[in-house]
Amino acid sequence: MLLDQSFEAAPRAAKARQWRSATTEQPAVRAVLIGVAAAFLGLVLFLPLVAVFVEALRGGLGLFWEAIIEPDARAAMRLTLTVAAIAVPANLVFGLAAAWAIAKFEFRGKSVLVTLIDLPFSVSPVISGLVYILLFGSHGLLGPWLDQYGIRIAFALPGIVLATMFVTLPFIARELIPLMEEQGTGDEEAALSLGASGWKTFLFVTLPNVKWALLYGVLLCNARAMGEFGAVSVISGHIRGVTNTMPLHVEILYNEYAFQAAFAVASILAILALVTLALKTFLEWRFAGDMAGSRGH
Repeated sequence: MLLDQSFEAAPRAAKARQWRSATTEQPAVRAVLIGVAAAFLGLVLFLPLVAVFVEALRGGLGLFWEAIIEPDARAAMRLTLTVAAIAVPANLVFGLAAAWAIAKFEFRGKSVLVTLIDLPFSVSPVISGLVYILLFGSHGLLGPWLDQYGIRIAFALPGIVLATMFVTLPFIARELIPLMEEQGTGDEEAALSLGASGWKTFLFVTLPNVKWALLYGVLLCNARAMGEFGAVSVISGHIRGVTNTMPLHVEILYNEYAFQAAFAVASILAILALVTLALKTFLEWRFAGDMAGSRGH
C-alpha cells in the first residue's frame, strides 16, 4: 500500500515542479524585465520630470520666483484651485450617490448608468469642451437665452467647471462601485434592523467602510481636475488672466518663447503631481492594510 502511495505521489510532485517552473521566471529573465521597465520609466517619466525643474531653475531662484508671482500666473493658479474646489466636491456627491445606487440596489437601466459613468473615459476631452460651446456659446442652443438674463457660461468660470466635472466624473464612482459591490448590504441591513435611521447608517456604517477608497478617488479626481487641458482649452476662450488655468498659462508662455516662466509654472504642477503620488501611495498602503485586516476578521 505504501508503494502504491509513493507511485501516486511521484506524478503529483512532478506536476508541481512543472507548474512552478512554468510560472516562475528565471533570474536573467526577471532582470531583463525589470531593466526594461526601469529604463522605460526613466526615459518617459523621470527624465522629463527632472528636465522641468532644471529648466525652471536655469535662470536662478530670482527669475523663478518672478515667474510664479507674476499677475497672470497668480490668476491662473487661483482659477485652477477654484475649479478644483468646485468640481471635486460635486463629483464626490455624484460618485457616492451613483456608487450607492449601483452597488446596493437593482433597478431598470442600471447598466445604462454604468455605461454613462464610463463615457468620459472614451470621449476626447476636446469633444466635451466643444459640446459645452455648442450648448452655451453665444450661437449655441441655450446661449442666446442665457445672454438675455446676463448669465455667461462659455468663456467663463461656470463653463470651465462644467467641462472639468465632465472629464473627472468617473474617478470617484469607479473607485467606490467595486468595493461597495464586494461589501454587499449586510452591514447596512444589520444597522437598520437595530433601529438606525438611513442617514445614520450611511454616516456610521457605509462611509467608514469606504473611506480610504473614497479619499483615493478624490485624490485622483483632484489631480485630473488641476491638470486638465483639452476640455478647458476649448471652453475657456484663452482669456489671459481671466480664464486661463495653469496648463493653459504654461502653453501661452511657451508659445511666447518665455521658456523659463513656462517651466516655472509647469514645475508647480509637477510638485502637485508628486504630492498627489505620495498621497496616492499612502492611501494605497492604508487601504490595502484595512482590507487585509477586514479579511482576517
